[in-house]
Amino acid sequence: MKQDSIRMEAIEIAIKLDLPQWLLAAGFVRDLVWDRLHDVAGQHLNDIDLIYFDAEDLSESREKDYEQQLNSWAPHLPWSVKNQARMHIRNCDAPYTSCEHAMSFWPECETAIGVHVSRESNRFDFIAPFGVESLFDLKLTHNSKRELSLFNARTDQKAWLTRYPKLQLA
Repeated sequence: MKQDSIRMEAIEIAIKLDLPQWLLAAGFVRDLVWDRLHDVAGQHLNDIDLIYFDAEDLSESREKDYEQQLNSWAPHLPWSVKNQARMHIRNCDAPYTSCEHAMSFWPECETAIGVHVSRESNRFDFIAPFGVESLFDLKLTHNSKRELSLFNARTDQKAWLTRYPKLQLA
């Protein structure tokens, strides 16, 4: 199945699940942009990051319940569900107030982008606390809210500079 079809299917399923403040984020958007700017066919999605914000239920088990529901609807898609209201605990930060606020702590600025599609209007809304200019300018930027060593480790682990040779470290 082509990557565009997979992305559209994931959007349709996310709309169906309709979690609070949900976004399909991180590599779901970032890699699509970098693939297009490198004129390469969509590469395999390692995971589909569905994030949401629910301060009323911080249990990891709820995230797993949502993943199970998604897997029952689309078992061929690699779902990863994370409640951003809970992530401050893992990251040793003060509590986040929204998905956008949580994304502002992600290690790379270009990863901190998500898309939400309204069920009513079918309008695509993008949330990007650092904007999208550097994403489209093929920059890879360390977020100063996180340790540089984490950024460097992720850059090496994800092999972005190899996969996307036009990228430049900002």
